[in-house]
Amino acid sequence: MVEIKTPEQIAKMRAAGLVVAAMHKACAEAAVPGASTKELDEIAAKVLSDHGAKPNFLGYGGFPGNICTSVNDVVVHGIPDRETILRSGDIISIDAGAIVDGWHGDAAITVFVGDGHAPELHELSRVTEESMWAGIAAFRGGDRLVDISKAIESYIRRQPRPATGKYGIIEEYGGHGIGSQMHMDPHLLNYVTCKRGRGPKLVPGMCLAIEPMVSLGAATTHVLEDDWTVKTDDGTWACHWEHSVALTEQGPLVLTAVDGGKAKLAEYGVTAAPDPLA
Repeated sequence: MVEIKTPEQIAKMRAAGLVVAAMHKACAEAAVPGASTKELDEIAAKVLSDHGAKPNFLGYGGFPGNICTSVNDVVVHGIPDRETILRSGDIISIDAGAIVDGWHGDAAITVFVGDGHAPELHELSRVTEESMWAGIAAFRGGDRLVDISKAIESYIRRQPRPATGKYGIIEEYGGHGIGSQMHMDPHLLNYVTCKRGRGPKLVPGMCLAIEPMVSLGAATTHVLEDDWTVKTDDGTWACHWEHSVALTEQGPLVLTAVDGGKAKLAEYGVTAAPDPLA
């Protein structure tokens, strides 16, 4: 069953989403050479406390952090610790979540640490982020879940190939429903497969976390012995971008974007729904 939210519940999710945006801003500013991923986690915890919000990552299935910090060839679910020190030239995915009045927000950004990054890394991040926005723009009433998957994959496949030869759309992980829980039905693939149907119809009140994960090579991954950290099989670096989005009667509202997604959606000819907290 797909949970359908009322406008009042979406407003609470918007409040949680803005806390996530504040977490990202603070962590991105602190992601400098010499910082540990544990320091970023502590910064995220302070933002949560300052906003009177609760973490939805900490303790989830035993996860020990307030955020996921995934560096270079780590795709998702990297555990913050004192030993992982950021270096100039690294990239890090910061996946953050918050709970406000029982309602969840969840989003991820990829941050470039210092300088010296190869051009293909900048392009990888751009392609991954833009494919997310293509998916968000396809979150329209009357369509089906697979139309979002198709929009994400189609955008990536249209891009010029990187020097490594291809973009790997990570196979084992994807987006999900979100609301009264962080992970809910439906599961959202970032590509189209003939093994699945078209999925549920997209209707107002649905909320999805749309999150492409793309590498410079392998589409397959493995989990380390900590049972969380996910790395690419071939060691190529990966990017991860995510927003939580609500479909309203007036269109999509990007719950975890400061402007509700207004500017980026306009580039796709889509009008973002009014912000219930504005």
